[in-house]
Amino acid sequence: MLASIISSGLAVGAVYALIGITYNTMYSTSRVMSFTAGQLGMLGGVFGSLFMLRMGMSGPVAFVLTLGLCALVGVITEFVAVRPVLKSLDQHLYVLSTLALALMIQQVTAIEWGTEPQPFPRLLAWGSGPLDERFWLPVAACVIVVLALEYLYRRTLIGLAFLAVAENNFAARSIGLPERRLRVISYALAGVIGGIAGFAAGQLMLAFFANGPLLNFYGFVPVALGGLGNNRGAVLGGLALGLFQQTANFTVGGIFASIAVFVLFIVVLMAVPQGIFGSNSARRV
Repeated sequence: MLASIISSGLAVGAVYALIGITYNTMYSTSRVMSFTAGQLGMLGGVFGSLFMLRMGMSGPVAFVLTLGLCALVGVITEFVAVRPVLKSLDQHLYVLSTLALALMIQQVTAIEWGTEPQPFPRLLAWGSGPLDERFWLPVAACVIVVLALEYLYRRTLIGLAFLAVAENNFAARSIGLPERRLRVISYALAGVIGGIAGFAAGQLMLAFFANGPLLNFYGFVPVALGGLGNNRGAVLGGLALGLFQQTANFTVGGIFASIAVFVLFIVVLMAVPQGIFGSNSARRV
């Protein structure tokens, strides 16, 4: 049982961490918490199953197409639900605009895909039991994404531009950085990360339209626990949440496991409002 708790907890936690990183990637350049993050993860599983099972494509081709479509959904999110709100005096309208777009994506998926969970094919057929690929694949995907983002933000010019916009978009615009174009690219990147999360977790969570709201909430918890905009904190918070949730599932089970997650979430935020790994923002003026 301990092996099952650890393997499933790390796998689920890695998925939550990737959705948390998706939230952070969109937030960093727009200061908008887009509630389409979970839907991007859901679409990663649905598109992957569609291309491989229904259309008979190979895994690599299906993976590339899935990421391309998820990136497109991310760009559409920026154009449709974020950009109009940023021009408004009341920028908190993004809560309604992104939530409305998320609900539209979910309902269209339910109509076109169906309301029953659909299978997701095995990709590599490596491992069995607690070491089955459905458990280690999300963890491997999370590690690769985190390392790739660290390289992007630390070693490339576009990554440094992302950091500049995240720090102060007005100052970045004043020195000639294309703030709007960088925001669009960041939303496309968020779509890719969400697609990777859903594709890697396809065997674990299946291709199911209702995964969107689930990932929206459980992907937001690591962001709140780890500190908004802190990807490392999101990873640690996601893994801790996954292990805690699976332990609760094995010990108390059912709805009590969800209650335990809510209680943990509330207690941590009451004790540390900025998140365990977050910090109060300070700016020199």
